Amino acid sequence: MRDFAWMLRRHQQGMMNYFNMPIHNGTVEGLNNKAKVISHKAYGFRTPKNFICNLYHCMADLPLLKTMHTFA
Repeated sequence: MRDFAWMLRRHQQGMMNYFNMPIHNGTVEGLNNKAKVISHKAYGFRTPKNFICNLYHCMADLPLLKTMHTFA
């Protein structure tokens, strides 16, 4: 219990900063994870332009073209 109290005291300034300005990087981490998943699904695209086009479509939840090949 004593170690926990000292840990709270050491991190008190950081915790209080969160309440003063409640922002976090969860959204950015989520977008980064989504981009990585798209990157893994895009294995085999022949040009970087196709990969970037796929990123734009998936990140904005745009419908994919009917001529674009999809797996599963």
